[in-house]
Amino acid sequence: MISQYTNEQKEAVYRRYKKGETGTAIAIDVGIPRSTVYGWIKKFSDIEAGETGVSLKKFRSLEHKVKRLKNTIEIMNKSHCLATDPLEVKLEALEKLYGQYSVHMLCDALNVSRATFYNHIWRNKRDNTWYAKRREELRIKIQQIYDDNHQIYGASKICAVMKREGYRISEKMVRQIMCDLGLLSIREDAKDFYDKYKSRYNNRLKQNFSVDAPNQVWVGDITCFRFKNVTYHICVIIDLFARVVVGYKIGRKNSTQLAKSTFKNAYENRGKPKGLIFHSDRGGCYVSYSYREYLKVLNVEQSFSRSGMPYDNAVIESFFATMKREELYRVKYRSENEFKTAVDVYIQFYNQNRPHSTNKYKTPNEREDEYFTKQADL
Repeated sequence: MISQYTNEQKEAVYRRYKKGETGTAIAIDVGIPRSTVYGWIKKFSDIEAGETGVSLKKFRSLEHKVKRLKNTIEIMNKSHCLATDPLEVKLEALEKLYGQYSVHMLCDALNVSRATFYNHIWRNKRDNTWYAKRREELRIKIQQIYDDNHQIYGASKICAVMKREGYRISEKMVRQIMCDLGLLSIREDAKDFYDKYKSRYNNRLKQNFSVDAPNQVWVGDITCFRFKNVTYHICVIIDLFARVVVGYKIGRKNSTQLAKSTFKNAYENRGKPKGLIFHSDRGGCYVSYSYREYLKVLNVEQSFSRSGMPYDNAVIESFFATMKREELYRVKYRSENEFKTAVDVYIQFYNQNRPHSTNKYKTPNEREDEYFTKQADL
């Protein structure tokens, strides 16, 4: 009977519980029903609560809250953000801490919806540092397996090897990365396929961004900006000579039509230049059949960045970073029209008034005007 147990024995059970043993383990050890053991634990916890003013349950709850507050402070310090900052600023800051803390903790710290954060991670994976880092690790591993096996393995075999080593990857992704790297298994048509691939995605710039005159090389890309739960895509084309923005357009879809209409406007406004090279990443709109055929008709030669290498298109990447830092992330727009007008005004400012280090601190328009004036004097 339970009445046979002394108060000292009950206290001994409670002391064991406080040292870390579970109520179930104690019940099995002493041969007492678990419900009885937990009854004693509750009784002595209540007694302690009366003495200290804090029950064990409440103490653990407070301990958990303190830990969360500590992590929240760490996140805010590392992100250099406040919960009142613009959403895009908070998302970019949290992205850098992704993997160091739980998503719940990150989002709670800066008052961001978890769904919004996940959408940001995956929607912008092409520009996402975390995604690019993981893809680069996979590229290195695939290249290693390919070389270690005398360059004869195809995507299916490399995928099987990687899965055995604990990688979570699909055969489709392995094949895609192998194509980006130009890796082919030994087969009769390997040479023909390789030649076709190399000509299709040739990188003609190789990070050489210096040119002698306007309208020799243009670079382009599309970036995202989210405003009032709507994602806008800003397509921009820059002439490498003076870093002048020669064309831009904003759309709600990252489409071939957006890229094509942006190029068409720039091409016509610049007098339909001859011998032009256009460099971009391998985004779907730039490698699409429609876009490639359109540039062929204009006799414009295409050049592509290597997959997962944003530095191959560093000029346009730098421009987007500057525009967001100097304009888009600093202003809280009240309407779509106000946002689009701000982009118009900023690009006009960028071309006409903003000194550029590459131009020896002349503005892009000044550098071009200087060139054309010299040509007229010759």
